Amino acid sequence: MSPDEAAGEIRRLVPDVETLAQRLASVDYLVDEGLATSMFLSLRLPQPLLLEGEAGVGKTEAAKALALVLDTPLVRLQCYEGIDAAEALYEWNYPRQLLSIRLAESQGESLAEEDLFGSEYLIRRPLLRALEHPGPRPAVLLVDEIDRADDDFEAFLLELLAEAAVTIPELGTIRATHPPIIVLTSNRTRDLHDAVKRRCLYHWIPYPTPEREVEIVRRRVKGASETLAVQVANAVSRMRDSDVQKPPGIAEAIDWLAALELLGVETLDPNTVDRTLGTVLKYEEDQEVIRAGGLEQLVRSE
Repeated sequence: MSPDEAAGEIRRLVPDVETLAQRLASVDYLVDEGLATSMFLSLRLPQPLLLEGEAGVGKTEAAKALALVLDTPLVRLQCYEGIDAAEALYEWNYPRQLLSIRLAESQGESLAEEDLFGSEYLIRRPLLRALEHPGPRPAVLLVDEIDRADDDFEAFLLELLAEAAVTIPELGTIRATHPPIIVLTSNRTRDLHDAVKRRCLYHWIPYPTPEREVEIVRRRVKGASETLAVQVANAVSRMRDSDVQKPPGIAEAIDWLAALELLGVETLDPNTVDRTLGTVLKYEEDQEVIRAGGLEQLVRSE
């Protein structure tokens, strides 16, 4: 499938915002109109999409859901402090090069430098794998938690974001035949450089309303009662409004509901909250804040 045919296939799969929202819902990823519109525009313009929001609001899941909807591979790059091109783009396979040199020497031959820096000696990291994806549809490239990387790495990404290309000194510029669909996520632990933002569409994902969170957790915990899901969503919402350092995300709400279902809990009460608090709050200090505020406050009807 040619790049033009691939673009046509994406237009067929995602003709409008509403259809994209429905397709995302079919893989259990619920979106509001704003997020659906941002994802649609990112696909159709096309342009990288920068998703920001608190940890656990579903930024990473957005990229995963997009890959499922388009039936294409997800290539994930998890960022961290100190990440560089060797971990993100490529690395030369030095042991294999050394082996080739010794083999050539044993046969009385010699290898030129260009012989040792060909594609067969290249270890492809996520960015290069996404660029070289042969199709038929472009891969979804998730650059996760870019705010964990440093400024130099952001600068390194600019060519990729703008041109769908990277330059390897020994090989030249490698340009994608099927430019990846790029989703960047950030927990906003620091501000990203303006140059990165200029190359992206931007959307902030807030915490869902308790009503929407009930829908989300019940899709992920199959068979969970609506009553218990409502209690969990309300309790999690109150935790987020408290003074905890790490407010629970949707993932923690799903884990909590799954744990309660496993324990056979039908109704949330203070004692149950107390013994299962570790599934939703992962810091002792935060648990103490919630206990000090009174666990009965979490399960009150209103």
